Amino acid sequence: MTTGEDGTPKQPLRRSRLEDLAELSGPLPASVPATTPVEAEAEQLRSARREFAVLLGEFRRTAVLVPLDDNGDLWSAEQNGVRWICAFSDEDALARFARARGDAEREWTYQAVLGARLLDVMVPLLPGPAGVALDAGSEDGGMLFPPVAGIVPDAAAVDLGGTR
Repeated sequence: MTTGEDGTPKQPLRRSRLEDLAELSGPLPASVPATTPVEAEAEQLRSARREFAVLLGEFRRTAVLVPLDDNGDLWSAEQNGVRWICAFSDEDALARFARARGDAEREWTYQAVLGARLLDVMVPLLPGPAGVALDAGSEDGGMLFPPVAGIVPDAAAVDLGGTR
């Protein structure tokens, strides 16, 4: 254990799961060419994980717009047993969603919320499995942040065998 300048013990810094994921999903060493289909598929999976980790990190650091329902709660929708908090990257994305729902004339009240707050604080407050749907109804399909370990807190993750 190390100590600080004042002699108090310093706690070791905890690595984030994203750092671990990025490290595990690094490229194959140059000495191991991805020549077999299995190796090529493994490299594609590692690459996709790295790309997702970058997107997740960006989402966590960004304020997104979350519509409020009539009670002033964050607007969400349920699909296949998962509650999704609907978030939008900007007012244009929210307007496209409203048009797609046929609710373009309605006044949409929304709140700006940091992505990390949605995943770490709001998702665990919802009953049952929950995640965040970013830019639902957009041309590119948006992005889902499902209730799995590494995205939401472990207590809210459905892939750890925990019950909520």
